[in-house]
Parts: sequence; structure tokens; C-alpha cells
Amino acid sequence: MRKLLNEELDRLSVEAFKKVEKTPFMLVMDNVRSLHNIGSLFRTADAFRLEGIYLCGITATPPHREIHKTALGATESVQWEYREETTDAISELKEKGYMILSIEQAEGAVLLDQVQLSDNQKYALVFGHEIRGVDQDVVDLSDQCIEIPQYGTKHSLNISVAAGIVIWELFRRRV
Repeated sequence: MRKLLNEELDRLSVEAFKKVEKTPFMLVMDNVRSLHNIGSLFRTADAFRLEGIYLCGITATPPHREIHKTALGATESVQWEYREETTDAISELKEKGYMILSIEQAEGAVLLDQVQLSDNQKYALVFGHEIRGVDQDVVDLSDQCIEIPQYGTKHSLNISVAAGIVIWELFRRRV
């Protein structure tokens, strides 16, 4: 076995990425404070060709050295917009036909492995503040909350880890 060289990976250029059909998922970052999490989410959005990212509230925006450190150039390929209020982003996405899925432990949340997707539906995946989670106002506007099953002593995962798990699970079901 031999590791492949970057040139052998047949990756899209930034220009080609912008033109290619996207996976109908939009990320919404609700007051995410960690610049490393923001950069990681850009990189994950690029990896799965997501439609884009809404950065909301206290969530920092590119250009920023700490975001770029983990994004590794994905801020150039992934479309993003900033909204001061997450609820404004949610309203816009609902008007565009997105189903809003907040990743949060909530009454009536659906476990990730039991989420049902429709092939013709677009989805907005909301990830919240590292300590407080998704704001209740945003949960109230959500069509569904998704919970990642956890079996240890902690009550949460790092946002970039949670996003990777959720995006992969939902992505593989649509393929």
C-alpha cells in the first residue's frame, strides 16, 4: 500500500467547485465562538460540497488567521454569509424551502440514526454555541431537532466533531 500524492487525488479547483452541483445542505452557525470550529466547519462543508454556511451572532467571519489555520483554503471555495441574528437566517432559509434541523438535545429530538430524509428536500443544519448550544428561539423555529446518541459521562461533543458525524450520516443516506 502507498499513500497517494495530492496530485493523484483528482480534487476540484476552487473555480470548478463553485460551478458544480452542491449537496442540498446549508450549515448555520448559531453563536459559535471557537475560530478553530469555524475553520473546521468550512473544511467539512468543502469536503461534502455543501451549499454554504450562514455565520450568525458572535460567530467570527473570514478573513481571520485562526479560521484560515483550520479551514486550509475552504473559505475560498465555500459560499458564506453573515447574519447578526440567527433567527433572520432561519427565516430566509425557510422562505427558500429549507427544512431546519437543529443539532440539539431537546424534547422530542430524533436520534441521528432514525432521521428520515426526503430526496427532494433541502436541509439547514444548525450548530450552536459550545456551552449553551442552539438558542431556544432557534429551536422554536426548527422543524426538527437531531440528537447524536452518546454513551459516556459527557453531555456533548465538540461542534466540529458533531458536524462531521451529522453531515456524514445525512450525506451517505442521500447518495
